[in-house]
Amino acid sequence: MDRLGSRCPLPGYSRPSVLICFLILATSFLMYPMLRTLSLQLHSAITGSYISGTHSIVFVNCPNEQIARDIARGILDKKLAASVNILPKTSSLFLWKGEIEEATEVLLLIKTKTSKVLMLSGFIRLVHPFEIPEVFSLPMDQGDVHYLKWLEEGMEED
Repeated sequence: MDRLGSRCPLPGYSRPSVLICFLILATSFLMYPMLRTLSLQLHSAITGSYISGTHSIVFVNCPNEQIARDIARGILDKKLAASVNILPKTSSLFLWKGEIEEATEVLLLIKTKTSKVLMLSGFIRLVHPFEIPEVFSLPMDQGDVHYLKWLEEGMEED
């Protein structure tokens, strides 16, 4: 009986193997986004294809054209984006502190890497005169390969 008992694990001994399996599954789950990104980048490098969502367009409303230009220049100086369009005289209606407000604003369309959107948003919050600046982004699905390459080159650090 001693021999049989020494070869068969006791109920309490199975826990380390369950814990190890749990750790492996948790690590795999947590690493999936990184592994997926790396595999897409590798595929893109080999085939020359564009990875949807690599770049984004960020929308920011400004109170006037001078502030819009100042913010746009700051963004480009810091290489947070490669291109900024300034669209004058956008009519806006919005709720602010329980009231319907109406304003004429200037819209910035900022083309950047999706990976820079958080840094860009932080910079805009620092320099923007609005208490809560409107900052949101949409991922670019597709685009001209030459233009997208130009965007990349425009944001490369010196």
